Amino acid sequence: MLEEDVEIPMKVLIVGNGAVGKSSMIRRYCKGEYTNDYKKTIGVDFLEKKLSLNGEDLRLMIWDTAGQEEFDAITKAYYRGAAGCVVAFSTTDRDSFDAVEKWIGKVEAEVQQIPMVLVQNKIDLVDQSVVTKEEADQKAQAVSLRFYRTSVQDDFGVNDVFSYLADVYLKKMKAEESQAAIKAQNKTSNPQSSSPIKESFQGKSGAGIRLDVQGATGKQRAKAAKKGILASCSVV
Repeated sequence: MLEEDVEIPMKVLIVGNGAVGKSSMIRRYCKGEYTNDYKKTIGVDFLEKKLSLNGEDLRLMIWDTAGQEEFDAITKAYYRGAAGCVVAFSTTDRDSFDAVEKWIGKVEAEVQQIPMVLVQNKIDLVDQSVVTKEEADQKAQAVSLRFYRTSVQDDFGVNDVFSYLADVYLKKMKAEESQAAIKAQNKTSNPQSSSPIKESFQGKSGAGIRLDVQGATGKQRAKAAKKGILASCSVV
């Protein structure tokens, strides 16, 4: 288990074209606020949200990145260290829908594989929709991402997006912790396995023992050779 009473930090990105509702989404999630006034994000911004999930306390640092090309050089530097990502497009903006793969590629170029979700925002504006339900579903299948439909204005589905990413992150951390514990236990139960080279020594009779160095690296073998340790076990 993760250590108790420790607040676990998690960096989350939200990317997508401008005006798809990225800033509004994190403001709704982190502060419970919503406004119709649109203000273009200049570079990057971020808000924090604390939550408890599966008995663990997390602090999500959600980075809102500008969707305009002129800010690429700035925003890409902030991708590094991210543990999760929201890729957003708007129901009313066809260009943002077509740009989904581009945004996924930008993130993966900086941070490789991290948990991502695809979000279709502004589903309350169904009368202005330029993306059909079938198209959105097919897009999610094509990019192999968990898919959410949200309405920031109606506060629909927003919490689910970030709770899912936090849950995936926690499971990943616990799996890595379990693997580390198993490795540590194996080293404790079989300490010889951690070091392939055994030093030669002289017994009371003066016999020198040359021990196995199989599995050693080139540098380790060279060191062993200088000390007269051979790749076999024998008494001389």
